[in-house]
Amino acid sequence: MTERIESIKAGAIAGFSVAVAWGVTSLGNQLMLSPGVESWAIFPEWQRFWLSGTSAGVAGFLFGVTYRYIIRDDVNPHLKSGAVFAFGLVRGLAQIEVGLSNQSSVFPLIVTASESILIFAVARVLLDAAIARHWVKPFSNF
Repeated sequence: MTERIESIKAGAIAGFSVAVAWGVTSLGNQLMLSPGVESWAIFPEWQRFWLSGTSAGVAGFLFGVTYRYIIRDDVNPHLKSGAVFAFGLVRGLAQIEVGLSNQSSVFPLIVTASESILIFAVARVLLDAAIARHWVKPFSNF
C-alpha cells in the first residue's frame, strides 16, 4: 500500500505540473502566435481548452507514476531523459498527426510537439526535486 501512495503522490505532482506548464505554454502561444487578438477572445472555445488541459494533466499523472518506476534507485540520466522524450514524443507526434489533417502550416504543429517534450521535462525536474527532498520515495526493488 505504501508503494501505491508514493505512486499517487508522484502522479499528482507530475499531473499538476504538466497541466500548469501546458496552460502557460498554450497562453503564450495564443498571445505570440495570434497578434492583435482581443484579450477576451484568447481562448474562444473554453470547452476545448479545458478538455486539452485535463488531457495534459492526466498524461502528466501517468508520466509521474511511470517515471517513479522507471528511475527506481538508479542515477542514470539516460533513463530520465528517455522517459521525458518517450512521453513527449508520443503526445507531440499525435498532435502533429491530428494537426496535419486540419492545417496546411507545419510550423505551429512543430511548436506544439516541442512543447509536449518541454512540459514533461518540467514534470521531471519537479519530480526529481520532490524525490531529492524525500517528499516522494523512489520505487525500490527491496
